[in-house]
Amino acid sequence: MIMNDLAAPGLTVDKGLQALLDTVAQDPTGPLAVGIAGPAGHGKTALLAELERIHQRAGIAVRTAAPEPDEPVDPDTAVLVDDAHLLDDARTEALLRLVAGRRHRLVVAHRPWPRSAAFSELVDALRRDGQAVLLTPFTREQTAAHLAATPELGRPADLVDFVHTQTAGVPRDVERLARGLAGTETRTGVVDPPRSVILEFGPDLDVQPAAVRRLLLAVAVGGALPVNMLGALLGRDPAGVDELIATTRAAGLLGADGRLAPIVRRAVATLSPTTERTAVWRRLTELQLARGGAVLPLVRSLLAVGALGDCPAATLAAAADEALADEPAFAAELFAAATAAGRPPNAQQALAAALAGHLDDALRLADRLLATAAPPERSDAAVVAATALAHRGHVGRSVELFRWSGTASAAAFAIVGGLAAGDLAASTESPAGDPAGEPPTLHASAARLMANGVRESVTGPPTAALSALVQAAALLEPDGRAALLPDSPAALAALTAVHCGELEIAERVLHRALGAGVGGPLMARRHRLLQAWILMVRGEIHAAGERLATVTLDGRALESRDQLFAAAIRMGIGRRNSDLGALKRGWEQALEAVVRHPVDLFTLLPLGELAIAGARLGDLARLEPYLHQGRALLNRLGDPPLWSVPLHWSGLHAAILTGEPTVADEHVTALVAAAGHSRYAAVVAAAAESWVEVLRGAVDPTRVEAAARGLHDTGLCWDGARLAGQAAIRTTDRRAMTTLLECARALQGRPSGGQGGQTPTTGASTARAAGPTQHGLSDREYEVAELVLAGLTYREIGDRLFISAKTVEHHVARMRNRLNCANRTELLALLRTLVADRASDTAGQPWPQRASR
Repeated sequence: MIMNDLAAPGLTVDKGLQALLDTVAQDPTGPLAVGIAGPAGHGKTALLAELERIHQRAGIAVRTAAPEPDEPVDPDTAVLVDDAHLLDDARTEALLRLVAGRRHRLVVAHRPWPRSAAFSELVDALRRDGQAVLLTPFTREQTAAHLAATPELGRPADLVDFVHTQTAGVPRDVERLARGLAGTETRTGVVDPPRSVILEFGPDLDVQPAAVRRLLLAVAVGGALPVNMLGALLGRDPAGVDELIATTRAAGLLGADGRLAPIVRRAVATLSPTTERTAVWRRLTELQLARGGAVLPLVRSLLAVGALGDCPAATLAAAADEALADEPAFAAELFAAATAAGRPPNAQQALAAALAGHLDDALRLADRLLATAAPPERSDAAVVAATALAHRGHVGRSVELFRWSGTASAAAFAIVGGLAAGDLAASTESPAGDPAGEPPTLHASAARLMANGVRESVTGPPTAALSALVQAAALLEPDGRAALLPDSPAALAALTAVHCGELEIAERVLHRALGAGVGGPLMARRHRLLQAWILMVRGEIHAAGERLATVTLDGRALESRDQLFAAAIRMGIGRRNSDLGALKRGWEQALEAVVRHPVDLFTLLPLGELAIAGARLGDLARLEPYLHQGRALLNRLGDPPLWSVPLHWSGLHAAILTGEPTVADEHVTALVAAAGHSRYAAVVAAAAESWVEVLRGAVDPTRVEAAARGLHDTGLCWDGARLAGQAAIRTTDRRAMTTLLECARALQGRPSGGQGGQTPTTGASTARAAGPTQHGLSDREYEVAELVLAGLTYREIGDRLFISAKTVEHHVARMRNRLNCANRTELLALLRTLVADRASDTAGQPWPQRASR
């Protein structure tokens, strides 16, 4: 498309208009009959002005007024008539005679509406005997060309897009906005049109009939409005509504699609009298509510133009209800606005705040309603308060409120909370709820299954518990965004799956819950934290850190339960990276998280991880009271293996780090006793026995490898590699050491060797293999160090790693220089410390032989 800026202000023409101007310029004396149609602001006057200049330059007289009915017109005079749609019938017929005579040069510009019968005949004659030109909004390219004619603006792409989007390409509005922006300092990244530009629309609006202004205000709220609704609003029949729409389009204020350009919309909302605007918008929302239509789009539009205060409280509350599932934070804002408009607070407002994760607001509102509201509202408020308290660790008070609420769902949640707090009697309760009968909704059914699943996790087989919880999670997926949950069935299913070594099931159920938005933003963090936990125990450390970082992207502070899991994940990542500095930096924060959240059944997993970190730091004593509470809780529940096995596993490793063989033996005994409960318990028990044997110097390569691979197969990939690595550095059998090192590398996701002296990596190993670790040694150098410490020669090391003996020698020399060691003895001493920290987190000394069980 060819575009050209002409002398007339605001005139930018495309190829078709340029051809017309060129034709007139080449033969200014020949006959001419042109009709130019277009809404106001589309360049009709500017085009006529250019045609007038062309004729004047050719020495041809120009007449700009329509002739009287009997007035003769000189054929040598060019007749250029603007706003011809306003002419009376007599003058319109005079122009029609000029067209019919085919001797005059005539250009008639007009709007598409209004159109009398005489004027329609004139337009038809111009189209039939001459040329019809239709002016349309600018394309983006035409807008860019127009802006290029303003030197102060330049042509930044984002400015072109801003102007074109704001104006919908209406030439008049493009010119106004370009002129307004030329007087400002901001050239890029513009958000709103300057107020001076908005004020220029005042005269255009003032001259419109009252009915047109009311139509503009109705359309300004956005969304498609049916004709019958507009008719009720404007007091017109369908034909009258159509006529108003045509008039508004002809004024250049309403687009062909029936919508307002953003800049016009803002001008209508800003410049209309407040009383008129309020009356129209109130009536519009009343009509929409009466017909059962959605009011949320209307309210969004009012918010966008800063006129939310014009909404009645009932409309705001209805819009909040519509937004609750998908945007609970926005719903909470709308409920607050409804309260400010005179509507009393209700439980839905507290629910919205809770779903959005704003538990302070939710608790404040719920507590107020518990004291002042009518019984039904008080029951709903109790559920909100109970849920918020559960997230903050106040399980006892939460259970009390759930039971008081009286619904079936609340009764089920009370069972879950009671068991979490160690109340075995809760397992005998029935989630029957109100005998009046709560409908068996998806939410109620999921709550009942959730209670059954937790009960089975304590008193029954793990398969029954996992099945019930996964089913409960699936029930909430179709419509769970607005489900207020003290804990989600997906989270409890994932916890149960982790406790019995079914990490793939845990991953899938969490992925589905996040995809469906179950529990809203309140539960999203819980689900992401558990995803990070699974990545961590699998040894995918980098991915776990990345997932953990997504938890706080919204800037909200973590609630106590989530804070505890986040702290444990950070410490677990630091421990698996052998990053003692990170452990020290995070320890105090982790202790604070433990203090903030009372011990319950569902936080034993992070408590166990923190116990290992505390032992690594030599500060386990500060955590011991909470570990004692955890053991006492399990004891009250009859030591259910599903929940006790992981805590014993963590306790074993804490005892290893603190050098307490007797305590370690006690944990091994407990693990062996629970081995028959599940495949996971059997694998962990076998690994525990093998581990303490390794620490006592009794390395059975076959048994160790079987135990390590068992851990890997149940999802404890990092632990499996660590067991094999510990055994490798403790055995005196070089063949066994080689086998176990191969096993450790394989379980870390690393093949035993590669081409060109490089060790391929996969999964979480990729990031670490890319460069030096925090100690300054690369993964390859750690491998060399392990084998040097095992007593292998350079040639033997080279054979194992598929590199030359000379390369091994270079690795050793680089390590000595990097670690600033004066001699080989000093190097070997330091390497022992680094390798032990990296591979085992233990001091590496043999233990005394264990007494027989």
